[in-house]
Amino acid sequence: MLKIISLKKNVFFVLLIVSISVSAQTVRKYSNEFMNIGVDAAAFGMANAVVASTNDVNSGYWNPAGLVNLEDKQLSLMHASYFANIANYDYAGFAMPLDDRSAVGLSVIRFGVDDILNTTQLIDEQGNIDYNRISLFSTADYGITFSYARKLPLDGLNFGMNAKVIRRVIGDFASSWGFGLDAAIQFETGEWKFGIMARDITTTFNAWSIDEEQFATISGAVEGQNQELPETTEITIPKLQIGAARNFVFHYDFELLAEVDLNFRFAETNDIISTSFTSIDPALGLQFGYIDMIFVRAGLGNFQNIKQLDGSESVGFQPNIGVGFKYKGIQVDYALTDIGDQSAALYSNVFSVTLDWSIFR
Repeated sequence: MLKIISLKKNVFFVLLIVSISVSAQTVRKYSNEFMNIGVDAAAFGMANAVVASTNDVNSGYWNPAGLVNLEDKQLSLMHASYFANIANYDYAGFAMPLDDRSAVGLSVIRFGVDDILNTTQLIDEQGNIDYNRISLFSTADYGITFSYARKLPLDGLNFGMNAKVIRRVIGDFASSWGFGLDAAIQFETGEWKFGIMARDITTTFNAWSIDEEQFATISGAVEGQNQELPETTEITIPKLQIGAARNFVFHYDFELLAEVDLNFRFAETNDIISTSFTSIDPALGLQFGYIDMIFVRAGLGNFQNIKQLDGSESVGFQPNIGVGFKYKGIQVDYALTDIGDQSAALYSNVFSVTLDWSIFR
């Protein structure tokens, strides 16, 4: 088992070497993709279709305008593992109301792979294998988001803003700092809710710093790789999410929340709807609740055109399910993503817990 894990981490290391060479280009469609994974197991259970309905501490990520619904301070924690538990994805969020019309929030995301084997120096100058020359390093992406939300004079209309700081580290080989802004609104009328989230409205950028000596060492370890240093500026293009949600109440105790979102990328991708101007990926989420205590969730999203080995194309999608339990200010949620392996994405078990400060009062 240890050999398998070591092999996987060595393969991951090779991929990292390649990523250093190609990630820091001037404009990329998928820059800072770790910031698009999502947070909160409740949202994952609904296939991330929560832009219009989000109304707790996790709104700082999904739609900061939803923070104005907070009645007290809240803390949220989440953990998920990817790539056979090699990569860890963690999130922590805190938010609090400032007054009856505004709120603020802070969230931190980390996506990282630790203890990667660096075997580029395994063979010494005489051609001998020396296992003492193997070292370990980590690669990690960090996203820190500061959120502000405020109610507008029009009843039911709220807006929010995010300021994001991005930090990406690949061992001693390369690192970068980035900055970007998000803007969002929510509107509620009766049982209907609408939301718009514009991510990276300033075309979030990353400025890379690369250790030339270290880079020359690892790039030389992969035969055929370009020895020239990559560009040092990386730009993330904007994305837009639009959602509509509605609550259905049955016999007072039962409630159904349904939401449909459209996720726009302003680039041609393999999304189910794709043009040279924009690509659209729809998502549908459902949440069935009993006395605001027990929740069952399901969702469909990540609709992609997948090219098969024979050259034909098929439509892949990601079905998710989840459950949740809330009692006296404590909410625990679980989600299982990509049920039945219907999409190219890997499935993962996601756990999260949310604490409302009212539990201490």
